[in-house]
Amino acid sequence: MPYSRLRLSTQFRDRLDSFAKRSPARFAMLVFAGIIVIFTLLLMLPIATHGAIAAPFLTALFTATSAVCVTGITVVETATYWSPFGKGVLVLAMQIGALGVMTLASLLGLAVSRHIGLTQRILTATETKSRLGDVGSLLRAVVITSLTVETALSLGFLAVFADDGRALIETVGHAIFMGVSTFNNGGFVSLPGGIAPYADSWSFGILVITGTIIGAVGFPVILNISQQRTRFAKWSLHSKLTVVTYLILLVSGALLFVLLEWQNESTLGTVPGAEKVLLALFHSTTARSSGLATLDPHNFTEASRFMMDILMFIGGGSAGTGGGIKVTTFAVLMIAILAEARGDRDTEAFEKRIPHDVLRLAISATFLGALLVGVATMLLLQITHLPLNSVLFEVISAFATCGLSTGITASLPASAQIVLIVLMYLGRVGTMTMAAALALRHRRRVIRFPEERPVIG
Repeated sequence: MPYSRLRLSTQFRDRLDSFAKRSPARFAMLVFAGIIVIFTLLLMLPIATHGAIAAPFLTALFTATSAVCVTGITVVETATYWSPFGKGVLVLAMQIGALGVMTLASLLGLAVSRHIGLTQRILTATETKSRLGDVGSLLRAVVITSLTVETALSLGFLAVFADDGRALIETVGHAIFMGVSTFNNGGFVSLPGGIAPYADSWSFGILVITGTIIGAVGFPVILNISQQRTRFAKWSLHSKLTVVTYLILLVSGALLFVLLEWQNESTLGTVPGAEKVLLALFHSTTARSSGLATLDPHNFTEASRFMMDILMFIGGGSAGTGGGIKVTTFAVLMIAILAEARGDRDTEAFEKRIPHDVLRLAISATFLGALLVGVATMLLLQITHLPLNSVLFEVISAFATCGLSTGITASLPASAQIVLIVLMYLGRVGTMTMAAALALRHRRRVIRFPEERPVIG
């Protein structure tokens, strides 16, 4: 390589490293956007569709964004529209989007050079909410967990699908696709006719519930629990808050779903008692992140849909494959409210004091999420003139990268689909980036203004 070209290449790499170190959050957003563009172009190839005709740009862009942001909302039927090559592209997009671009880059760098550079450590730590010293252990946990769980899920789905009468290669393909989609909370389904035929299958339901929870709680929690085993007292505060709050929301959501849908003839009304339990646990779990549904959300009561709006908005664990404002954010807000109601000076949980800056971050992330949902809802109402219940459900599902849908997305005008594309992107990287950016900003001030308490409430 000529010296001048080598020098330009070195200068470009140095500037890129400098920008990544100065603003890892903005760099992550740019990389995510670039990855979406690449997968959009791949899905526009004629080989990606069943008809060997290039997919329209908006269809490819929407699907690529939904896959990279592990959402699962679609404008075309995945099983019939995309070819095996297209479905393979979706699997790769979900894998990269769920694990995180910077995490994947660090894994590749580690595999090639046996070393993780400082820039990659900073970016990965920002993306996964971990400390620099924990990055190596966290990456090993990511690799081991992902490969182990996805393999186990794929084998489990293979056993479930074995009696469906399909060719072996097709069955294996569906099993792998569903294994990746479930663990990464992708929400895509490759099976013709969807997963409704497996609504009463305990094997299928338990696989989806287990895979969704493991993927959604977050890799830092998986790493911490694997190190401390069953010693709950030794778990970090983050792990305790995530696991306890996740289980409370899971059980509460299932109970509410049963109560609200008990007499609905289109959902649980005609289902035997044991299957009611399965369906309630299934949809309470998938409403938090994975977006897989054996019952059509269009048939849910309005009360059930609103309850699922809340579960989707909360989402999964930090640095996991789920979306939303995150479980720990919700937990910190609830603990702060209880502390204020009791008149406590400090916000405490599990004999630990939560710093005030963490509470400010939780408030900021929640407000930003609510603001994004509110603005997008108003835009879609103005564009489509559809009922608020349906629009709000679709908007929160997009923001929370959940993937549940009442079926209106495919019929939305192009402008409305673009709004959802932006919302999926911001929902995946926006609140995460804002929280990381705010956490790294500690402005020192020599002069502090006098304190005065405004009236609240």
